[in-house]
This record gives sequence, C-alpha cells and structure tokens, in this order.
Amino acid sequence: MIMMLIVVKVGGSILKGEASPDLASDIKNLLSENRIILVHGGGKEVTEIASKLGKQQKFVVSPDGFSSRYTDRETVEIFMMVMAGKINKQIVSALQSQGVPVVGLSGLDGLLVRAKRKKKLVVADERGRKRVVDGGYTGKISEINTRLLRLLIENGYVPVVAPVATGEEFEPLNVDGDRAAAYIAGSLGADRLILLTDVEGLSLNGRVMSKLNLSGVKQALPKIGRGMITKVYAAMEALNLGVGEAIISSGLERLPISSSLKHECGTVISRE
Repeated sequence: MIMMLIVVKVGGSILKGEASPDLASDIKNLLSENRIILVHGGGKEVTEIASKLGKQQKFVVSPDGFSSRYTDRETVEIFMMVMAGKINKQIVSALQSQGVPVVGLSGLDGLLVRAKRKKKLVVADERGRKRVVDGGYTGKISEINTRLLRLLIENGYVPVVAPVATGEEFEPLNVDGDRAAAYIAGSLGADRLILLTDVEGLSLNGRVMSKLNLSGVKQALPKIGRGMITKVYAAMEALNLGVGEAIISSGLERLPISSSLKHECGTVISRE
C-alpha cells in the first residue's frame, strides 16, 4: 500500500469532547502506512460554555447561505479557550489513552494558520435583504505553516488542530474548521480530505450521493442546505488546491476513516 497523507476534519457533534474508541483505533491502524492530520470542530460546546458565562452567541448568514458565529472580542476569547483548550486537550488525552501519538495545536502555535481579519461582513436576513456589519474577529485563511506540520507527521505524530488562526496583528481569529482542513490539505498536497459529520453524506432529493464531480457539485449548490454547504465548499476548495479526493462521510460509522477511504460510505467528490 502506498503511504498517503490524509487530512481528517471531525465535527464536534461526533467527538462530543472526546475521540471515540473506533475513531482512535482506526487512526492507530492507518498510521502504520499513512500520515494523518486531524482538524476538529466543537462550535456547539463553544455556544454552551459562552451561555454559561453569560455571553449569548449571535449567528449571521451570508447571502450565499453560510451560517457563522458573530465573533466579537469577548466571543473570540471564549472560542479560543474552548477550542484550543478544553476540546483540543480532551481529544489529545483520549487519543493518547488509545496509544495514538498526537500533538495538540491551534493555528496560533508556530503561526500554524495565518488569516486576514475580515473588516466587514455582508449578511442577509430571513427575507434575503443584505446589510454590512463589522467583521469582528473572524478570519479568512491566508497561509499554513506546512514546515511545522511536516516536521510532526514525518516523525510519526498526528497533529490535532483547533481552528483558531493568527491575524496580521497576532490577534486570535475564528476560522471555519472545514475550511481550515481544506487549506491544510491543499497546502500539503494531501491525497485525501475526509470531512466527518453526523449524517451519511451529501443528500440530494432525499438520496445520499455516493459520488459527484466538481461540475456536478456546482450544479447542485442551490439545493444544498446550510448545514452542509460549508463542507461542500471546503471539499471544492481542497480539490482546486490539488487534493486528490474529498469525502464527506459519517463519523458514526465503525472505523469511519478506513470505510471512507474504501468508498464504503459517504459522498466522494472528485475533479472528474
């Protein structure tokens, strides 16, 4: 078997703060012949903890249908605390307890993920009316420190990356986990990007699609709901950046990464 570089994004709904034994054993088995980078989410937990701290969260929707957390200064501090602290270290501990050699990082560490702060955001209300709001502490990814990631994976470690980026003034920025995974995969020329979620794959007209190419995905964009649209765009970005194949699949499957690689589940998105 040829050694592949696989970037896996795991949603917070799959992890619930920890890595399942199935996911851990899957990573451990694959590591003998592959290199793996894990990017995690955890937005729901950020919202829960922010609420406990008395900071209600606001969400905005772009004209293209992307839903995102409105991130002011207080929110980015909570986001950083929960993502880079609580969730990241819980995953690290859980994987290490299963014998997986991991290093937990955020995009702040070693300037792993650089981003440009969005000055303005265009948002749409329920009727589709647009307005411009201050960009807060949300970032658009501009650069990945591939040297740091290569140093780790070439020495047998699995980097576990929290989606907090470093801004141009070294401020922490909230970046989307799916897009972070796509940029990491593209910057490293990964063979596969696997986006694990809590559904079976991309559904169109009530049916889970087993395979789609880029042109088919573009045609389907108007039919894709808010929950899936970011993952689809991330998959498209990764392919455009040179990643071999992107797979949107269920993290609830037994051995979810291996099953996705074998095309036994999920939606495979390819260039052709």
